[in-house]
Amino acid sequence: MRSASFNSRIAGFTLVELLLAVAILAVLVSIAVPSYSTYIDRGRVTQAEADIVQIEVAIAQYLADKGSLPGDLTVLNNINQTDPWGNPYQYLDLSVKGASGHARKDKSLVPINSDYDLYSSGKDGRSVPPLTAKASQDDVVRGRNGAFIGLGADF
Repeated sequence: MRSASFNSRIAGFTLVELLLAVAILAVLVSIAVPSYSTYIDRGRVTQAEADIVQIEVAIAQYLADKGSLPGDLTVLNNINQTDPWGNPYQYLDLSVKGASGHARKDKSLVPINSDYDLYSSGKDGRSVPPLTAKASQDDVVRGRNGAFIGLGADF
């Protein structure tokens, strides 16, 4: 017959075993959290790209109906006005006098569009006209008059 103290020792975990299990769990979490965060960020960039395409279509429809580009995005119907990070999409009609000085620019400081700029300020919510600036690297931009839609770092 076994004693009661022998059975209780078999049924429980030692402190070393528990600490080892917690350490393994901590390592797994430290690997998983950055991967999951990267996955979420990629999803948000993809959503912003899709939103920009949808806004482009709405702008093209407005241009066909009215004969000119909209003054701002609020006149467009049924479009998402905010990016996946909760910031408003930025729009600039480059045909307006003086607007070209505020246009998004590539590494050679040449405007990336000739008709209008449309972009998301990205994860950090900050942006400046040159795409080479650190604040603009995470922006999701429309470039080459719609031939490119993606991260400012990839333009």
